[in-house]
Amino acid sequence: MRSDLNEILTRVGPGTKMGELFRRFWLPALLEEEVAKPDGPPVKFRILGEDLVAFRDTEGKVGVIDAYCAHRRAGLEYGRNEECGLRCVYHGWKFSVTGELLDAPSEPPSRLDQVKKTVKITAYPTHVAGGAVWVYMGPPEAKPPFPAFEWTRFPASQSAIIKRYQPCNYAQALEGGIDSAHISFLHRDLKDLAKAGQPVANAGQPRSTHARYAGGCQYPEFSVDETDYGLRIMARRYLDDADKDYWRVTQFMLPCFQMVPPTLEKGEFIANPTYGNIWVPIDDYNTWNWGFSSDVEALSERQRIFMGKSGIWGELHDDFTAAQNLSNKFEWSQERQRSVNYSGIAGVRNQDAAVVESMGPLVDRSKENLGHSDSAIIRFRRQIIALANALADGKEPPMPHRPELFNIRSFSTLLEKDVHIREQAPLLEAGAPL
Repeated sequence: MRSDLNEILTRVGPGTKMGELFRRFWLPALLEEEVAKPDGPPVKFRILGEDLVAFRDTEGKVGVIDAYCAHRRAGLEYGRNEECGLRCVYHGWKFSVTGELLDAPSEPPSRLDQVKKTVKITAYPTHVAGGAVWVYMGPPEAKPPFPAFEWTRFPASQSAIIKRYQPCNYAQALEGGIDSAHISFLHRDLKDLAKAGQPVANAGQPRSTHARYAGGCQYPEFSVDETDYGLRIMARRYLDDADKDYWRVTQFMLPCFQMVPPTLEKGEFIANPTYGNIWVPIDDYNTWNWGFSSDVEALSERQRIFMGKSGIWGELHDDFTAAQNLSNKFEWSQERQRSVNYSGIAGVRNQDAAVVESMGPLVDRSKENLGHSDSAIIRFRRQIIALANALADGKEPPMPHRPELFNIRSFSTLLEKDVHIREQAPLLEAGAPL
């Protein structure tokens, strides 16, 4: 990839092409639990290269404003959250959730009305859904409706959401999520390698349809379709001794949303429960990887543990940084690599994080050599860069203003060997906007 295109793809601060594209979409900024209480402590965070503060006011409204006071730029994370506003502790200036200056007690009474009319702090619209506080950071006149994500409409008993900090650019983390080929290697248990003809210690029979095909097919066939919402990524795995092929359909919704195909344990089709990821840039070198799950029934205790701070996401600290990280080599073990799993790293999310973070905070894509298994990666880059360039030329992206496009599922299925999934309209409709 040319260096100039990599710059467009990865730079997300104010005024950059990709940063402006991301600002046209609603993005999760905080877990709702982080600002759970009215008049509770403000929370400082960073997104798209901007430092912001979130707070829930006396009436329960959530505000997201500039992290620095509009008076002398003191940090508002120390602010007094009281009486429907956040008051700076430096000189007492107070701001509403929408950015209005409510009070400036350090100013003489004769000037107060004029100061309140002329001073306003940057504030962004918020929306609370799916256990998260979402923020829109684009031009007010381009503000879209909130996307119709199915999982955000389930009650709390049927959904879960979590986030994990990653010290790398959003694009390399996202590309790991839409790369279906790596599951046959990075996430493979050694007992599954026996199906690929590799003699290994402790090898046994796989436990599920997914494990059997993922372990036995190292080079899946990929088909990628561009859609109104982003990409439909279809991965086909086959076994010589099976009469059907295993298809996993991953959905990618611009600019950073993904639906993971559920694991097919048995049967021939599965589209529930839903799992997915959102990669929200903190800045050019850091990312929040959000994960969500929902089910048509109440989540079991096992599912909640799975999606919690000690589940699939690995052990997370209170600040959502990972206990297994680059500084301790993700607790990689050669002994584990020889006797337990392919990577030597415990946990799917730790495995994902290790490989994308090992590339460095912002990978030099000019040194890559891409192949067939990278089809989705290539299409993603072309699609999102084209949208960013079009926006820079004055053409607004259409998908934020079509909220129904985000009401979508991924799925996994078995099909006869001579059948391509594109020929199965009912199946594709199952993964089309609901």
